[in-house]
Amino acid sequence: AFVLMASITAVQARDLPGSSPEQVGLAPARLTALDAAMQAEVDAKRKAGIVVLIARHGKVAHHRAYGMANIEAGKPMQPDSLFRLYSMTKPVTSVALLTLYEQGKFQLSDSLEQYIPALQDLQVYTGENAYGNMEAEIPKRKPTIEDAFRHTAGFTYGLGQSSVDFMYQQNGISYDTALSLREMVTEKLPMMPLLYHPGEQWVYSVSHDVQAYLVEYFSGMSYAEYVQKTILNPLGMSATFFGVPDKIVERYTANYGPDGQGGLKQIEGQDGKRPAGETGSYQRYTTIPFGGSGLSATAMDYAKFAQMLVNGGELNGARILDTKTVKLMTTNHLPAGIGYLQPPSAGGNGYGFGVSVLVDVAASGNLGSVGQFGWAGAASTFVIMDPKQDMVAILLTQYMPSDVNIRDLWQRLVYEAIVE
Repeated sequence: AFVLMASITAVQARDLPGSSPEQVGLAPARLTALDAAMQAEVDAKRKAGIVVLIARHGKVAHHRAYGMANIEAGKPMQPDSLFRLYSMTKPVTSVALLTLYEQGKFQLSDSLEQYIPALQDLQVYTGENAYGNMEAEIPKRKPTIEDAFRHTAGFTYGLGQSSVDFMYQQNGISYDTALSLREMVTEKLPMMPLLYHPGEQWVYSVSHDVQAYLVEYFSGMSYAEYVQKTILNPLGMSATFFGVPDKIVERYTANYGPDGQGGLKQIEGQDGKRPAGETGSYQRYTTIPFGGSGLSATAMDYAKFAQMLVNGGELNGARILDTKTVKLMTTNHLPAGIGYLQPPSAGGNGYGFGVSVLVDVAASGNLGSVGQFGWAGAASTFVIMDPKQDMVAILLTQYMPSDVNIRDLWQRLVYEAIVE
């Protein structure tokens, strides 16, 4: 097993510099309203604890913790508490693969089977015949690396109600059961039919795990090692880890869900383990990393990654991607006719490479900027990266299922705080 310990980073871990709200065009009174709304969420027992961070022009002007990191243990939330990011891992994976794109390792139009031969005989599910046997047809075209970047390859997550989703479940294609990235992508996924013809739908899926496997293929390193060497170390992200390493469990927040009586119940301890009888745990990602889920970080650490993208690929002299590549990543790549993203993102959004992209503010039903991008995690973690406002905004809590109501409230209050 690889070790991802923060202390042995190549770069001195520098936090983003601080600033007063006024210096970066934020209104203190509006930030007070944001604080009150987050505290009300905690007081109403809808969340155990929350951390919010807002940076403009590369400076952190608001970084607050509310409530408890662990109610049962009586531990208050801290600004540097560690959170399970779940799908906020996905943008990191896409950046890792894009660094290899810049090295000329592949073209976006390359078929996946060029590099993953096991995927060469994929067929598209069309239904069942009179005897209940699955029927399938040859895809109109092969799924490409671009499809894997934008969730249009035909894969799914096994979370829906389709026959293909049930096949994923029966074959153990999930983060709780897969034995490795390689097993998932090269052994189990090739046995599954595609849910739809490549390029014809957007369906949230294991595509980022395909990306992570491609990182291994093109780099000759393990996915986790490559991310550590190419992204985390250069950005000084010393408080970002896969899973929940034993040595630092005390810094983690517990994960909560609704208890059915208007309160909260703990569904995952700070050690990343679920109560007896419940399957799966975040802890397994410590030794089995995936591309679609598994990272954990502090708000400040993820802000470094986010600020790098808002800056066009560079932070503190460390260039991770070329500006043009960041532009490519954060442009809507969904074909005409697929329409905007459905949940987990709001209306008005397209999808780039690992991030949603706001293309229509009115359709989104909230405040924002055309061109802002970001993503969310299953335990109610959210990031907005807005080049137009030169802003990074992060909301971290640990509550499942992901709560879009608090995201929408937080986003509105963040944008209302911008006064210049």
